[in-house]
Amino acid sequence: MTTQTAPALAADRVTGGYGEVPIVRDVSIRIGPGEIVTIIGPNGAGKSTLLKILFGFLPAWEGRVSLDAEDVTGLAPEALVRRGLAYVPQTDNVFPSLTIRENLVMGGFTRTSGVEERIAWVFEVFPVLAERPGERAGRLSGGQRQTLALARALMLEPAVLLLDEPSASLSPRMVETVLTSVLEINRHGTAVLMVEQRARQALAISHRGYVLANGENRLEGAAQALLTSDDVRRLYLGE
Repeated sequence: MTTQTAPALAADRVTGGYGEVPIVRDVSIRIGPGEIVTIIGPNGAGKSTLLKILFGFLPAWEGRVSLDAEDVTGLAPEALVRRGLAYVPQTDNVFPSLTIRENLVMGGFTRTSGVEERIAWVFEVFPVLAERPGERAGRLSGGQRQTLALARALMLEPAVLLLDEPSASLSPRMVETVLTSVLEINRHGTAVLMVEQRARQALAISHRGYVLANGENRLEGAAQALLTSDDVRRLYLGE
């Protein structure tokens, strides 16, 4: 990626929150095509709120959100989905009463064609799901459910995928599995913006990162530079 490349997704000096309380203030981020970018920071920093603003769940009170250089500020989530943005929340991200295959069909509900072909592709990328397509999602392990949530988000072939704490409440082994899935998604061309509390592991697979604290940008840079920064290690990696 060069500095001249238009970002796949950008927030420019965005402020927003709940009621009359601003949770993020004057925040700017960029996600280039094909990048993995991770946002880290302490609890209450506004990381998840920022994702909700980017996906249209919350309004941007100030600032601008752009997707592939197009101003999409204020658009509803369904309109953003049609433009190539996908979002996987931390919880309630699958239909537990539906099977794996049915969840994938629901993920492709706006497709006019190619649903079965896309499901076949998803099963190639995530063979663990192909092993038992008739299994109800509610019977899957936490890591398997998260994998299904990621796979379902890919049914519409998004250009950018937003992930809110994909490793939350998972065992260390399952965390590794889910982050490997994120890498595989990125390898197939989808840019990923990820909020993660497991900062070290997330930055290790990322191109760049941002540090939020008290709803504001504090640091940004190459992921490896953040991992080796004394300030980041002391303040946000617990070292």
